[in-house]
Amino acid sequence: MNQSTGAKVTIASLVIALGIIYGDIGTSPLYTFKAIIGKRTIEEVLVLGGVSCVFWTLFLQTTVKYVWLTLKADNQGEGGIFSLYSLVRRYGKKMVIPTMIGAAALLADGMITPAVSVTSAIEGLEMIDGIAHVPVVPIVIAVISLIFFLQRFGTQSVGKAFGPIMGIWFAVLLVLGISQIIHYPSVFKALNPYYAYELLSQYPQGFWLLGAVFLCTTGAEALYSDLGHCGRNNIRITWGFVKVCLIFNYLGQAAWLLHQGSPLLAERNPFFEMMPKWFLIPGILISTLAAIVASQALISGSFTLINEAISLNFWQRVAVKQPTESKGQIYIPSVNNILWVGCILVILYFQTSSRMEAAYGMAITVAMMMTTFLLSYFLVYKLKWNKIVITLLLLVFAVIEISFFIANIVKFREGGYITVFLSGIFFFVMYITYFGRKINNRYTEFVDLGKYANQIVELSSDLTIPKYTTHLIYLTKADRRDQIEEITIRSIFDKKPKRADVYWFFHINRTNHPYTLDYDVSELVDDKIIKIVVNIGFRIQPKTELYFEKIINDLIENEELNLHLKNNGSTKYNPTIDFKFIIMEKYLSVENEFALKEGLILKSYFFLKRFGQKDEDAFGLDRNDVAIEHIPLVYEPVKVLSLKKRV
Repeated sequence: MNQSTGAKVTIASLVIALGIIYGDIGTSPLYTFKAIIGKRTIEEVLVLGGVSCVFWTLFLQTTVKYVWLTLKADNQGEGGIFSLYSLVRRYGKKMVIPTMIGAAALLADGMITPAVSVTSAIEGLEMIDGIAHVPVVPIVIAVISLIFFLQRFGTQSVGKAFGPIMGIWFAVLLVLGISQIIHYPSVFKALNPYYAYELLSQYPQGFWLLGAVFLCTTGAEALYSDLGHCGRNNIRITWGFVKVCLIFNYLGQAAWLLHQGSPLLAERNPFFEMMPKWFLIPGILISTLAAIVASQALISGSFTLINEAISLNFWQRVAVKQPTESKGQIYIPSVNNILWVGCILVILYFQTSSRMEAAYGMAITVAMMMTTFLLSYFLVYKLKWNKIVITLLLLVFAVIEISFFIANIVKFREGGYITVFLSGIFFFVMYITYFGRKINNRYTEFVDLGKYANQIVELSSDLTIPKYTTHLIYLTKADRRDQIEEITIRSIFDKKPKRADVYWFFHINRTNHPYTLDYDVSELVDDKIIKIVVNIGFRIQPKTELYFEKIINDLIENEELNLHLKNNGSTKYNPTIDFKFIIMEKYLSVENEFALKEGLILKSYFFLKRFGQKDEDAFGLDRNDVAIEHIPLVYEPVKVLSLKKRV
């Protein structure tokens, strides 16, 4: 039974779900209504229409699309755009670019969300007498920097507090909303979709307000991305509670706006204005803690996203660390630094949450559209629903998301270009990495290993050749039992032949399932040529050397392949196994003449590769057990060499 459908529902699991999943969407009341009203005159059509749009957006986009429909697309209990891509990629070749676009947009959101959430919370200090002019930006930078600094230690201990913090936060949202609604219960009429229609069709430039309305659902992608952490049932149950709290708070803000007596909102935030004066300091503290939880969720989600991208060949290999024993909790230093610098630059550039809201939303709109595209394949090929039902559902989501996208376009000049720029950088890295590796692999020639078996056996027995090692292990991309790269054969025989007692060919097979970890052994020549295939899930970091030692010890212990009769290179001086891994590292040969497009891709690919993790580190190998061989890649050889002897 997979994790998502089989996860138990307990009080503890529900509290954990509150802490992990709802940070982003849960803190949206801090800025959504403020963005909707802006500098416009406060009137009933704007306020009631705004809250009506928020309600129906949460219902259609979050509840129907994500909580009900998208959560069905679980990959062995895991969610997120890469998990969805892994489920459907076999059904067509058109899903690579949408997946890259969606993932790049989510990474850009990882820079914007912490900035806007924490800034919105800290700005509440401006309402407290005596510290109204406190500089907000330095405080925000300090809080954000602390969050990123603590990532290296893991969040297992502090993460236990996230659930109770968010539970208190949602209780505050609910109570604040009710405190206003009980005085003006007529605000409930805003749940009638007519008010949303009236705003969009009759209010001047009402359609463009959808860009602000969209802020209420920006965390919906997290519901799916965090499927593996909490399970489908826990998400669906907690969402019922969260949605009620959010809607009541938005209704409360609408009630306050209609009866606060001023025609303009100015720089005030209706969320904090609803609070009693005595509750301001506790309210700001709770808001800040909730914003920190939201930031943590986006940062952890970005780590998971990049980890999956590496496994699926969408990202250059980088160092991935596991700071705690908690399953799935990882820390990627390079990504942490990139996000931290990006957040700080966003804060320094925009200064206020109101200006950040202009950049916020564009990226997530694009990510949601890409998810819808991939989801269509899942519904057609995996769930096999009626095509008419699928078409109607997708049409509804397409109209909603395209409308949001168009409305968000106006944000481009107001700061949305920052999000587009950041997404573009991430997309460029993914595009170059993925297609550069494909071109690279295209020029990898495979040969029949059986043709060289006798030569390898002869070399192994040739005592005139100095012994290189007892066990010689080549990492290979060949997934077939009888194939090997041509460059591997050249490595064994060319120049100084590598004599060994046993030749191992080690292939790592990345599976579509997140946590697969098993292996197969094939003996091509008795105790001489052995092929190993290790099947590893896309969320697991390889530890190849440990795998090899475990496999060879298993074979010896089980008396398989007669390896138990050998001493494996161990001596009375050193009982450890004598082995050496060979890694082939390609570089662009100077002999190439490139076509423009593929030449640019390859040059960019090898340039980015310099900043990535070394192969021995990526595969989990100790450097003293590894030999690196540099192989020139001749992609487009020079056709005419106009070199003549001087007469």
